[in-house]
Amino acid sequence: MVASAFGALAVAFVAASSTNAQSSPDFTMPPGAVYVSPLEYNVVGADYTQWRNSSLVGGFNPTNTTPPFIQIFDPSFLEVTGPNATIRLIASNPGFAFAHEAPIYVPDLNLVFFSSSNSGPLGYSGWYNSSVVGMINMTEVDMALTSTTGDVNIQVQTLNLSDTVQMVNGGTGPYKGNLLFVTAGRALLPPSIVLVNPSPPHNTTVLLDNFYGRQFNSLNDVKVLPGTDIMFFTDPSYGWLVGYRPEPMLPFQVYRFDPSTGQVRVVADQFVHPNGIAFTHDGRTAFVTDSGMSSATAGVDQTLPATIYQFDVDPATQSFKNRRVFAYVDSGYPDGIQLDTMGNVYSGCGEGTHVWNSDGTLIGKFFLNSTSAQMIFTKSGLVILDSEAIHLANIQAQGTNLITY
Repeated sequence: MVASAFGALAVAFVAASSTNAQSSPDFTMPPGAVYVSPLEYNVVGADYTQWRNSSLVGGFNPTNTTPPFIQIFDPSFLEVTGPNATIRLIASNPGFAFAHEAPIYVPDLNLVFFSSSNSGPLGYSGWYNSSVVGMINMTEVDMALTSTTGDVNIQVQTLNLSDTVQMVNGGTGPYKGNLLFVTAGRALLPPSIVLVNPSPPHNTTVLLDNFYGRQFNSLNDVKVLPGTDIMFFTDPSYGWLVGYRPEPMLPFQVYRFDPSTGQVRVVADQFVHPNGIAFTHDGRTAFVTDSGMSSATAGVDQTLPATIYQFDVDPATQSFKNRRVFAYVDSGYPDGIQLDTMGNVYSGCGEGTHVWNSDGTLIGKFFLNSTSAQMIFTKSGLVILDSEAIHLANIQAQGTNLITY
């Protein structure tokens, strides 16, 4: 934990609030931020007028604050945000879910890459059409934001990629100078792990597209185990559920792939829909989100997981063991997942990005009032993908290193 004035305030406030809920906090918040004391909402009574019948509608916003805003549940969240954090729109294209998944930040180029949605009418993709990979220049973003106190709309550029790249859904890196993507596949074209050069002409190398002769279902997310070049990826059935992939032929699992040997094997199973994946900086702990509550176009079942699971990574075999619940999401379901250098866990959920401390306590949200599947740390702050828009939260927290040399 980084020592700071905010940390001292947090300690003092926690001690004071243990016996007295406060509607007006005695600490300074970023402009526009809202503090929601859990002590004030532990008991609301039968006459409470804001009962939620669904986790998908509205989110928990008892102050009725207009989004986007920063929602604070614990003063320690101030160590994430810093004193001047705001949430600003940096790109928008209503009617097209151009910024949905697979964010990769390339520091040397100061570019963020991402993919459009590969499902639904706003994605313009399906059995006959692939998703689109785009990029935004953060230098242009920074220059535009310095000239105004409001929102900006920076042009997004699209990449002309090989036909072997179909339905990009997860990404990380840079991996030895390349973008590392997993694709969900399209129609009979196989899901795959691919490397893409971030610079034109964006030449592509396919590393893996089968499990001993069987196609994967629809690969979703990928991370590299810190200190190695070994890839771990998730494989749910969303491609089939939304109609752009055939019926699954494999269980919904997490895999390990060593590109130096070609060996691929399962390291964790028993998920409904394994989705996002991340590691702590030391590689000892893994997180996997299960978005089982959502069956995509088939609807939702709120009794199924909307859960982040935590595992120990076996130091010898790198299998995932000692599975336990890290957090259950109160709004929507967890999708992509990232960690900061303080050990806090970020996930895209039903009304924005949620943040938990390393113990699994919800400490705050970047509240957008719309589903944001993914986010990525940059030099400018936290870039949040919001399908038809991209937001930037200029926070002081730094992300764990995702670069593989």
